Amino acid sequence: MDFAGLRKRMVDEQLKARGINDSRVLEVMEEIPRHEFIPSEYLANAYADYPLSIGEGQTISQPYIVALMTQCLKLNGEEKVLEIGTGSGYQAAILARLCKEVYSVERIKSLAGRTAELLKKMAYTNIHIKVADGSLGWEEFAPYDRIMVTAAAPEIPGALLKQLKDEGIMLIPLGGSFSQILTRLKKHGSEIETEDICGCAFVPLLGKQGWRETNGN
Repeated sequence: MDFAGLRKRMVDEQLKARGINDSRVLEVMEEIPRHEFIPSEYLANAYADYPLSIGEGQTISQPYIVALMTQCLKLNGEEKVLEIGTGSGYQAAILARLCKEVYSVERIKSLAGRTAELLKKMAYTNIHIKVADGSLGWEEFAPYDRIMVTAAAPEIPGALLKQLKDEGIMLIPLGGSFSQILTRLKKHGSEIETEDICGCAFVPLLGKQGWRETNGN
């Protein structure tokens, strides 16, 4: 398959045509092989305009949402970014090309291990993965210039807000378990400025400061 050609078409038709205009984001989206991050049975749909299953009840977001969320962080290359929900590792790979360091938290051990192995094979050295409750963040390396939450929360987790640097930006899907509003927050001391970006649908953020698991744990 002509994956390079499919990536260029993805960028032209799915991203540029829908308002993604950050040249750095577009360049990285055209370069990074999304097909490497998905199960082999979905290779034919690797650059399609919708999310795909990666197992364990998790998904890789559609390319447009990945690009939109990345663009909304307004990265200049010097940031330390906290990502909640490592998943396939695709979003982390995009971020790693556009910032200084990525600290990514994944609650599913098997998924985190598989993704860490893939990223190591692809020679990423500035992505750090931890298996933990993502709703609690990664306090050891706080504060963070940017925080991206790739799972839906009923409200802003206080732990993440605390770990966001003053004047930092957080992106998080807020709302119900089936549909949410992608929200951008900017921290100004004790004041939080919020902006609604668009409607979205993410898997739930499970944890102490997110959604409770159905078995009550």
